[in-house]
Amino acid sequence: MPPATGKTLTRADLAEAVFEKVRLPRNEAAELVELVLKQIVYALERGESIKLSSFGSFGLRQKSERVGRNPKTGEVVPITPRRVIIFKASNIMKERINAALSKPAKPAEPPKSAEPDGAGKPAKAAKQSKAAKSDKSNSDKTNKAPKPEAKQEKKTKTSNAAKPVNSPAEKKRAVSSRRGA
Repeated sequence: MPPATGKTLTRADLAEAVFEKVRLPRNEAAELVELVLKQIVYALERGESIKLSSFGSFGLRQKSERVGRNPKTGEVVPITPRRVIIFKASNIMKERINAALSKPAKPAEPPKSAEPDGAGKPAKAAKQSKAAKSDKSNSDKTNKAPKPEAKQEKKTKTSNAAKPVNSPAEKKRAVSSRRGA
């Protein structure tokens, strides 16, 4: 399965798309999205199936009572009858999704700044700053001895257990550092 992009489409995203395409006011675009989603839910509540051309169909499946088991204890547990929502994507949607997978990924381009490097500086100053940066990076590579400040930070990190913990994030770090020790 391909890696997820991490982005989830939300109601707000749908409303924003309606706002941009149809040029409805934002609050009306949000109301329109809510209305469409409510109609889908109401139809499913009534037991109706929903078919959206080029998208797919929603339906309900009745599941009867059955016997299940608790995987940890092996105890028999009855599973009550219920209705479950099913979605079947249309062939057009399946083709579009699979076509998107078969296209080669475009290499990521670095963000373009509004001004070229060194804009607003005299040419000589821009060259000098680049040279200073390269000298600094070269000296960092050759100087491998740790700085004294870094050693002091490490010492204070190990003594965090005795300090009071104020924020929730600090509490999490304190608990995880105690577990790891």
